[in-house]
Amino acid sequence: MNRDDVLRHYRESGALLEGHFLLTSGLHSPVYMQSARVLMHPERAEALCRALADAIRAKLGPKPVDLVCSPAMGGVVVGYELARQLGVPAIFTERVDGKFALRRGFDIPKGARVLMAEDVVTTGKSSRECIDCITANGGVTVAASCIVDRSDGEVDLGVPLFALCGFKVPAYRDDELPPELQKIPAIKPGSRGLT
Repeated sequence: MNRDDVLRHYRESGALLEGHFLLTSGLHSPVYMQSARVLMHPERAEALCRALADAIRAKLGPKPVDLVCSPAMGGVVVGYELARQLGVPAIFTERVDGKFALRRGFDIPKGARVLMAEDVVTTGKSSRECIDCITANGGVTVAASCIVDRSDGEVDLGVPLFALCGFKVPAYRDDELPPELQKIPAIKPGSRGLT
């Protein structure tokens, strides 16, 4: 699956949005990738995650990990389907007092090889926080994965990042908004900060 195939799934699902968006990272962007709109279709989720699992196996071997762990909310469906494709369990982290933690009886066996799975990576903040949680709970993050890497290879998570698609989209701090975005109210479609 190539970049055009991935973006076609997003476009056909109405998941490639244009406007003025306040990203989970705190940056502003004229484009938002609403992965939930793609992943609500099981056949699309399966196709995307199968391609991602194949790429991971090609580099890391036939049984590359023991467990997949994702940050909630955006990574939950991707993590589940990727784990299904890899034949391992899936768990997810949730924010407790602003910090990722394992809940719901989830645990990580000491020394388990873990794949961190996200839908979209922009700055890598949530991914790094999830990796920190994996480490704090005894796991070893061997790689990270996402469907779309909005940094197009620039983000450093401290482990290899497998992405189906690199898609560089401008993102701006509050003090560097271009005039066209200043004219449009920002929409915050992400889940960070929700109670």
